[in-house]
Formats: sequence, structure tokens, C-alpha cells
Amino acid sequence: MPHINYVFPRDPTSRPDGKHMGFAWGPGDILVYETLYKASGSGSSLIHEVRKDEDIYSPILRKLFNESHHIFVGLQTIREDLPSKSKKPQFVSISKNYRSVIRACMEELQQAAVSTGDEDVSKQYGNQVSILLAIELIWNLCEVLFIDAAPAGSLLLHLLDWVRLHKAEVDEKAREVLQSESPAEHRGYWDVVVSYVLQGRLEEARQMLVKQATLQPALRSMYKLMDTLLAKMPFYNPGGTQTLTEFDVKWRHWHEEVDRCLQDNSFASNQHLELICKILLGDEDSLLECKNLLSTWYHFLVTRLLFSHPTVKPTELHYYAQSCMTMFLDSRSVPEPLDSILLAAFEFDIHQVIKDCSIALNNWWFVAHLTDLLDHCKLLQSHNLHFGSNLREFLLLEYASGLFTHHSLWQLAVDYFDHCPEFGRVYLELQIERVPLETERKALKVLRICEQRQMSEQVRSICKIMAMRALRNNRLGSALSWSIRAKDAAFATLISEKFLEDYSARGAFSDLDLIDNLGPSMLLSDRLTFLGKYREFHKLYGEKHFTEAARLLLSLMTAKIAPRSFWMTLLTDALPLLEQKEVIFSVGQTYELMFCLEELTSSLNAAAPGSDPAMQEEDIEVTKVELLRLALARNLAMAIVKEGTVNT
Repeated sequence: MPHINYVFPRDPTSRPDGKHMGFAWGPGDILVYETLYKASGSGSSLIHEVRKDEDIYSPILRKLFNESHHIFVGLQTIREDLPSKSKKPQFVSISKNYRSVIRACMEELQQAAVSTGDEDVSKQYGNQVSILLAIELIWNLCEVLFIDAAPAGSLLLHLLDWVRLHKAEVDEKAREVLQSESPAEHRGYWDVVVSYVLQGRLEEARQMLVKQATLQPALRSMYKLMDTLLAKMPFYNPGGTQTLTEFDVKWRHWHEEVDRCLQDNSFASNQHLELICKILLGDEDSLLECKNLLSTWYHFLVTRLLFSHPTVKPTELHYYAQSCMTMFLDSRSVPEPLDSILLAAFEFDIHQVIKDCSIALNNWWFVAHLTDLLDHCKLLQSHNLHFGSNLREFLLLEYASGLFTHHSLWQLAVDYFDHCPEFGRVYLELQIERVPLETERKALKVLRICEQRQMSEQVRSICKIMAMRALRNNRLGSALSWSIRAKDAAFATLISEKFLEDYSARGAFSDLDLIDNLGPSMLLSDRLTFLGKYREFHKLYGEKHFTEAARLLLSLMTAKIAPRSFWMTLLTDALPLLEQKEVIFSVGQTYELMFCLEELTSSLNAAAPGSDPAMQEEDIEVTKVELLRLALARNLAMAIVKEGTVNT
């Protein structure tokens, strides 16, 4: 199903028939539909332009497409026969490469949004940053859950990294607090401390608490106790010798110690430290008090797991994710598309993630590349669509088709089609014919792609288009070159005749290099053969190889390769050879020339008389014929004498 961007009219009462929905098919095409509103800059009240998605026209996002193309091509080269375990690190590395490209584009867009003076452009960049942030958030979670497939213990550590990467506001707040004259008295101080604890960044929280302890010597023992609890909190080490069970026992002992401190009212005199103590116990009400610092349900989820279920298994995630989302979000509010996508990921429903992303996001880039990577990881079951293609191929085809609408990105699309075994070839053949051939350079690029893939029909089509364009612009050399490349005998004949007409009018050939280097290509048509051989005659004559030139000239006439309309030109070319002091044409050759001349003159005499210009032309031809007869008669006499002398 094609990608649809919906656009709704501003006033639902504007049409009595209730038809108000406009849409654009995929990136690159625009649909106009009837409305009562004037389109911007349009004089018609019945036309409204539905704008296409313009991501592929953003110079910064173009870098995303280019860089990810290289990663995609590299992924396709990973050998299928390697065992899955040895490929997993490669897949994780490739996933991180994709995310680094997204991050780089985000940073560049943020800088551009700040530096531009245009408010609309800044807003556009800001929107693109928001989309990329969501994309990177989803991709990172998919990497943790599906590609890296972290087991219990390691899973929570990965999720903590995920939250920290996407909730970096605390670092900005911390800088602001620490740069103030008295950090411990700054209004944002406790927000920073609690935020550090919520993200499991306990070492940083301890460093911040030292400043408060220094400010309040009377409460130093209380701060010391909190410091001890934070320092003692165990974190699982995947590379260590400790088993998951041993870690769980150690964590429970620590948890009990924190609980005793709370029950003993050790922090009762300080609301902030008591809140931190409750957070360390994973108290849900206390966590929900920090909604403004957590800001999202999935941050709430990871924090809750950290302080309540640090050994959570992947299969248990969906339960905690659903309950956290329900607790965190207002029961009256509808979850955003991003919430639904992340929840589907926590439920390990890969197909739902891809489906929801296809609907929510404004281009195919994300779903195409993520699905391709997941497919290589053997994580997508055979999920065939009703028209025969699998999900990976369908999404790649849609993405590549969108790229083909761009003046330079279309070249990237070729590699995507190449790696779609079912329909890629068909799509490429259809799309390549739509690439506008503005210049010969671009035409040659397209042609090279077609030739490399033995797309003979497209090769012929491109060459014909370019040959016709060159002919219209009177660039005969280029037209001939394209027609030869197309192996189009009829068109090569037509252009060869144009060359001969041009020669007859100017007395010289244009594009000599091309004609001189025709090689075997001249055999494409008789007329092209004649053109090549006739040029060869001129070269022989110019190099004073008169005998070879005479033999070639005669063969062009007697073999009937030369067009009849050109015979007089050939006979005229023979005149300088006939008038040489040395006899060039033998008796037999001279007779053959005489026969050709008589055959030509008899056909001329049979033609009906024309208008005055035609009669004038006829007078010139008669003069030529008389000169030729005289020269042939003189040459015949000299040849007879010469051959007679030789024979005696």
C-alpha cells in the first residue's frame, strides 16, 4: 500500500457533499483536489495544492540518506553461511552506525535551526529534529531488545543507557547549578540530585550531596548514611564472575538495609533525603511524585525496574511496560503514536512496531532500514504480503521508489532495488525510464547502470531519446554515437545520410574523430558502412595512397553500398585521380567507372524536367558528365598504352 500523507481542510462545512480529504502519494508526487479555498499564489479558487513530504529535499537529511546507503550496502555483504553468534556483534555494530548517522544529522539540524534567521525554516528544522529524536529512540530500544537481545541482568543496564542517552536534560541543569556561586543553595540543586538517582547515576548524585553536607554540618551523619546506601547499591556486571543469582541475593540484602533506614526514620528530618530513600526502595507513589523529572512513562518504567526488579527478564517486560504506562499517563488521555510503538517493542511485537512506524513517520527511511537489519538478524518470521513480496522487500521498494524522485538520490535507490530479489529488477526497469535525462553526463550514468544489469530494452530507449535530442539540436556526431550504442540500424542510416548531406553542402565532414573510429560499428547499417569507408577514401587520398584510394572508391560504387544520389559525388572525387600524371585506374577499372557513369546519366535523362533551379542544376550535372567522359577517355587511352607496354 502506498504511503499517504493526509491533509484535512480547515473548515469541514465548506463542502455540502462532505468530501474534504486530500492526500499525496509517496514522496515526490503532488495531487491537487477541488476545494473552496484558494491555493497560495494561485488565481483559481478550485485548486488546492497538497504538498508532498519534502524530507528528501532537505540538504541535511540528504546526508542521512547518503550515509545510511553505505551502511546498507555493507550489511548486504555479510555472508549468510556464517553462524548467527559470530554475526551478532556485526549486526549490533551496524545498528550503532545507523544511530550515529541519525545523531550527526540531528546535531547539524539543531545548529542550523539556531543559526538561521528565518523563523519558518527554524521551525521546519525543529520538527525534523523531533522526528529524528523519536526515530533514534525507537531504533535504540529495538537494538537493545531485538538485535543485541540482552538477557536478564544485562537487559536493565542497556535500558539505563537508553534512558540516559535520551534524557540528557539533567546534564544541562547540573552545569547550570555547578556554575552558580553556591550550588547547594541553587533552586535546581535537588532536582539535579533526584534526577541523577532516577537515572541510576549514583556516583554523580553522591558528588552533588557532598556539597549539601558541607553546607549543613549538623546533618553530616544523615548525609553520610545516604552516601553509604548509594555507594553500596549493587549493579550487575555481565563480564564478572558473579552469577545472576548471587547478584540478586546481594541486591536484596542492600534493599532490606535501605528499608530499615526508612523504617527507622533515619531521614525523617529531611524531606529530600527521605524522597531519595523511597526512590531507592522503588516506591511507586514516590516515583510518581517525580513525574516532572521523569517526564515519560518509559523513563518511569526503567527507574522502577532499577529499584524494584533489576534482574527483570525480557519476557516480563511487557507486563511492567503496560502497567507503568497506565500509571504514568492520565487515564483520560490517549497514548501518542510514540507510546504505542515503544509499548509494542516492549511486548516484542516486531511487526506491530514496523506497522505503527510506517503509519506515524513521514517517510520510509526508518522502517526500510530497520526492517532490513532485523531481517538479516533472522528476527522476522516469513511475513509475506498478499501480493507475494515479503515485508522487508516491500518497504525497501517503497523507500527506493521515493528516492528516485530526487535529482541525485535516485542513484542510491539502484542499490536498494538490486537487493530486492523478488521485484527489485521490475521496479528498477520502471523507475529508470522516468529519470529525466537533462544532460549527456546524466544519461551516461543511467546508461551505465542499465548496461551493468543487461537491461537491453532500457539501454535502447535511453540511446534513442538522446539520439533524437542530439539530432534536433543538429549535433550529428552525438546523435550517431547514441544510435550506434542503441544498435538502431534505421536511425544510424538516417544520421549517416544527414552526415552525407552535410558533406555535400559544406564539402567537409564534421565529427571526424567519431567517423575515423567507427571500427566494427560501421557494419550496423549499409549507409553507416558507406560513411565510414568514404571517410577512409578521403584519408587514403590525403596520404597520397592513390591506388588504394581508387580501388576503394570503385568498390563503393560497384558493390552498390553508395546511395545512387551520391554517385555523382563519387565520380567527381575520381576526377583528380583520373587527371594524375601517373595512371591510377586500370583499363578494367576505367571501364567500370564508365559503366557507372552511363548508368547514372541514363537515369538522369529518364527523369522529368524540373523548374528553373532544377534545370540550372541539370546544366551543372551535364558539365560534370562531359568532364568525366573526357577524363575517362583520356585515362582509358593512357591505361591501354601502359598495360600494352607492360604486356610486351
